[in-house]
Amino acid sequence: MGPLGWLLTAQVEVAGSPVLVREVVGNVFGLGSALLGLRRVVWAWPVGMVGNALLFTVFLGGAFATPQAHDLYGQAGRQLFFFAVSLYGWWRWSRTRRLGAAPDGAAVAPRWATGRERLGLLVAAVAGTAVAYPVLAALGSWGPLPDAWILTGSLLATYGMARGLVDFWLIWIAVDAVGVPLLLRGGFYPSAVMYLVYGAFCAWGLASWWRTSRLVATTRAPIPSTYSEAVA
Repeated sequence: MGPLGWLLTAQVEVAGSPVLVREVVGNVFGLGSALLGLRRVVWAWPVGMVGNALLFTVFLGGAFATPQAHDLYGQAGRQLFFFAVSLYGWWRWSRTRRLGAAPDGAAVAPRWATGRERLGLLVAAVAGTAVAYPVLAALGSWGPLPDAWILTGSLLATYGMARGLVDFWLIWIAVDAVGVPLLLRGGFYPSAVMYLVYGAFCAWGLASWWRTSRLVATTRAPIPSTYSEAVA
């Protein structure tokens, strides 16, 4: 059995329950992507894509050998969407870094979403969940409503990260709050634990990007040329 064959079949036992090694490895890549994203490094995207590929196989228990009896089609589907959106994020961050748009030399300059952008995100969140729910229910996804929000919220968060919006951390926190109980009930323990870690990590990321966005705004603020402009 080669390394790939071992990765696809290897299991460990956690608290008396079998857990796939590739679920653990996939989540480690996801955490690595989050850490690189916190530091606004372009490599966050390709690292995350490796994790997406591994986790896609984990959440389709009917198609791949998994110890869980549940298919989470929303969880599996979002890995495919993640992969696609990550290509956009990879391109956008690479372009931003080349253009030097971030004053500190990072791949993106964080900013808060405008009122119009937030309204668009809210509408997309409601519409996306409403559309995904019946589709996932028809496919037989376990827990279709929370699965629908996790799918929709994850895509919006990834898009927000690609755009450099500080708000994306808040969306991730909302996704984690729903994902932890769903994954625990489904027996996906490593993913549930990683969601808890992600939740705490997102609070840290939110504070870091918020602080950086204030520094960026200060750096970009125009310098008044006259005394009258300064006191206006």
